[in-house]
Amino acid sequence: MRYLILVVEDNLMNRELLCDWLEAEGHEVQSAEDLRSARRLLKDRRPDGVLLDVQLGNEDGLSLAAWIRQQPELCHLPVIAVTAHAMVTEQQRFLQAGCNSCISKPLNFQLLSAELERWLSLKPKLPSVP
Repeated sequence: MRYLILVVEDNLMNRELLCDWLEAEGHEVQSAEDLRSARRLLKDRRPDGVLLDVQLGNEDGLSLAAWIRQQPELCHLPVIAVTAHAMVTEQQRFLQAGCNSCISKPLNFQLLSAELERWLSLKPKLPSVP
């Protein structure tokens, strides 16, 4: 069994690292480098979860989390913020913006795996591809 995960990350190296790790974990991955691309992907094919960089160049990634929460077909989609802004007050802001959880950079993949399992276990899974 696997999940479809949307990675929204403007930094190419970070995006590739997340995508490669998720694929190695057995997930299907879509990626976007900006808000416009992310919204298009979310409309084309609904993922099981989103890993969202909070700072996308000069764009605020949290606006995507807020937009997701306003869409009836997406409002229950798990969104995990991935950010270098690790202060507790910042994390609270991310949760208030619509993220389910927050993981700090540099990434602890064991913690990220636990958070994905926590939030994605509530969603139906895609069948495995042989």
